[in-house]
Amino acid sequence: MGAQTRIHDARDRVEDEREAIEAKLDAVDRFVDRVENCQPGPTPAAGSVTATAGTLSRDSPSGGDTCEAVREAFAETIRPHSLDDVEERESLPETIQTELSESVAVALAPTMNTSFTPELKQAVLSEARTRRAETETLGKALQREATQLADAAAVVDEITGWIVTADETPLSDLGFEALRARHERLDTYRERCETVAMWRQSFLDGATNNGPEVGVTHRSLGPYLYQDFPTDHPVLTTVARLADTCGDCQRAVRDHLVRRA
Repeated sequence: MGAQTRIHDARDRVEDEREAIEAKLDAVDRFVDRVENCQPGPTPAAGSVTATAGTLSRDSPSGGDTCEAVREAFAETIRPHSLDDVEERESLPETIQTELSESVAVALAPTMNTSFTPELKQAVLSEARTRRAETETLGKALQREATQLADAAAVVDEITGWIVTADETPLSDLGFEALRARHERLDTYRERCETVAMWRQSFLDGATNNGPEVGVTHRSLGPYLYQDFPTDHPVLTTVARLADTCGDCQRAVRDHLVRRA
């Protein structure tokens, strides 16, 4: 293996995020199971007004209790894994709004005393399943990113490993043919760096989709994954610098070739 590069750091970052995504998918599944087990109450016939998918009522303590149970289920399952609230800076209603939509957050709010109607139950389940599909799609995009990083790392490791080994022998100890072979090898490596950059750009121009309505553009992964990195493009930055290194090595080899000519 060659030297540690930003690509290797990126692989660690992606693996951590993939584990977080798997944990969130499990949390959403557990939330859906708990909501499915909640029995909706009857819709009050009088003294009430419609509030989103539920019904506002001053006479429905059981419905309010069920909404509280749904809020508790959310707090114990999805909330700890919320990608927008990893440090729990948001209030519970704010996180519900982020994950399940504003309308569901309003309907479940404790101040609303909303009856947990069949319509509200289906609204909660629908939003949760939509969130699961989005999270699953992100997981698939991360899998493709992990494959991209592994392929790029293999190329970088090969080139950097060869350079480290080659540098153990001074250029002054090499004959003309050995110098020429080294120059050609470096030229090949520069071309491979350019090839990696080309297929990386092609990947970034694409997207990972999960049906017609759910998708993740690959260019959005950089700012999301590598916001704490010196660059949003660890692959492109690494192979560009490696290509420059190969060019510097070639110039040194050419100097020796000219002296031997």
